[in-house]
Amino acid sequence: MTSPHQILKQYWNYDSFRPLQEEIIKAVLDGNETLALLPTGGGKSVCFQVPALCLEGLCLVVSPLIALMKDQVQQLRDRRVNATAIYSGMSKREIDITLDNCIYGEIKFLYVSPERLKTELFIERAKQMNISLLAVDEAHCISQWGYDFRPPYLEIADFKNELDISKTIALTATATKEVKEDIISKLELKNCRTFQKSFARKNLSYSVFRLESKQQKLIEVLESVSGASVVYVRSRKRTREISEFLNRNGISSTFYHAGLSGKERDERQAAWIMNKKRVVVATNAFGMGIDKPDVRTVIHMDLPDTLEAYYQEAGRAGRDEKKAYAVALYHKQDEKELISRSEKSVVRKEYLKRTYQALANYYKLAIGSQSFSSFEFDFEKFTKTYNLSPIITFSSIRKLSDEGLIQVTEGFYEQSRISFILEKQDIYTYQVANPKLDPLLKSLMRLYGGELFANYIAIKEKEIASMLKEDVVQVRKWLHYLHDQKIVDYQATSDSQRITFLTPRQDVENLPIDNNQIEWRRKLAIEKAGAVIEYMNTDQCRTNVFQVYFDEKPDETCGICDNDLAKKRSADPISRDTLLKLLSSTQQSVATLKAKLPNHMEDQILEGLRILIEDGKVREENGKFMLVT
Repeated sequence: MTSPHQILKQYWNYDSFRPLQEEIIKAVLDGNETLALLPTGGGKSVCFQVPALCLEGLCLVVSPLIALMKDQVQQLRDRRVNATAIYSGMSKREIDITLDNCIYGEIKFLYVSPERLKTELFIERAKQMNISLLAVDEAHCISQWGYDFRPPYLEIADFKNELDISKTIALTATATKEVKEDIISKLELKNCRTFQKSFARKNLSYSVFRLESKQQKLIEVLESVSGASVVYVRSRKRTREISEFLNRNGISSTFYHAGLSGKERDERQAAWIMNKKRVVVATNAFGMGIDKPDVRTVIHMDLPDTLEAYYQEAGRAGRDEKKAYAVALYHKQDEKELISRSEKSVVRKEYLKRTYQALANYYKLAIGSQSFSSFEFDFEKFTKTYNLSPIITFSSIRKLSDEGLIQVTEGFYEQSRISFILEKQDIYTYQVANPKLDPLLKSLMRLYGGELFANYIAIKEKEIASMLKEDVVQVRKWLHYLHDQKIVDYQATSDSQRITFLTPRQDVENLPIDNNQIEWRRKLAIEKAGAVIEYMNTDQCRTNVFQVYFDEKPDETCGICDNDLAKKRSADPISRDTLLKLLSSTQQSVATLKAKLPNHMEDQILEGLRILIEDGKVREENGKFMLVT
């Protein structure tokens, strides 16, 4: 067996592991059931990818989000590792080919959603695979105490036991004591080895500013700290508004949200990663899987729903271990809005039933229809068609998704995909009989090779059009024609959202939704909102607040958050002689004095000046302070 260090060097070109990674990998290879808690940027994926590459067979990865699957699959492929994913929206033929490649091919990693493990087809085909390791990513989703509960995670243990999988690793970035206990219990991790990296980030300084003018403070922060930044807001509209505000003030910025086309999201993300744009203003749709180590500030202009979400988003700053800043800007009204939002986030069962019935009617689905039926989804058109409240319907769809009934996703691949249905000889016969399409088929084979006969290959219609010296629209028409003729399977790219019924369509009167559970979730959401508000108002070390919340006993304060720095400054009052010396040469404003005394707070400077004025040594005129002569 190749050693973990050899694998790390061969595929990642690293000479050593990060803290805890090596211990976790050894535990997995020794056959221990393992739970790994590594904060954002701590290198979770390496903890299952390295041991999987050491072992014979396939690693099955359970992941809750298509975006996360996409990112990890692409990263593995970039390292010349065979990886693939099965996701909602794929054709039956594409799923069939993918499963065959996992059984008979050289696929090393297969990514699936937890819902996929429940299907009879997948279970039967998985039994034919040599599964050496089961990796459960974002494992906090298994716990009702978590902030992102997904009921289908509860059935992973059944799948594991049915296939008699001996090696399992569960991974997450954040977990409270209750969540950790739930993960171990619900996944049936026997004699589990638990590894938890400290939630303290020595290089990350947390600060909170309660104020009226958030935008002005945003400018101040960005002018004080150079380097790349992420600014989080709650609404798509605000991403554009804040980005335009920054650009008007000379700070290069772009904005990002899930409503943009795949091409736009890619272009804006790339511009920020390559530092062509300094700041990206985004909703929480931005950040998962993005590997940019040199982010110097993460700034929240709206309160997050949970401390788990805030810790993960703030943790995208300073992954290079250099000094970075997590800044929250808010005013008192934000607290009321957060509580209200949390109360409304859990929808009554009657509205859930109405939304589910409307979706079934919209797509004309009969009761008992096939699971994993997938359709393009226009949210605005849907709500207008059935006269539904957009806000409540949005929350209803989230709840139906949480319950494992439906899934709403963006497109998995931005590029179109294609595979030949006919064999090579039949393709040749078709070319001879259809000379007009011969150049197109030849171009496909020249550009993408024989792999088209075995797999689905990502293609670029523009690249094909350039080779043929034809219009892109015409190329797409030809490809659609070949698809209709069953010569190729052409999966054209789509920027629209898709909705997938993860189970056969159910009778709304029998939806598996418990009113008591809904009320409990509502109270839990309010509790989590309360923890966010408490964090914003605390005078304790902010890193310690996170540590206690995530069941870690702090050894010491961080010394670099706003609260710790304030205590240091108050314990070190300003010297009157220092002020007199600064004022001896010229009159000074409080702002200029503060710039010359960076280790002291403004109120300390004002208190020192007040005492000197009372002593008759200093006077103030038009906001400037000067010595009395």
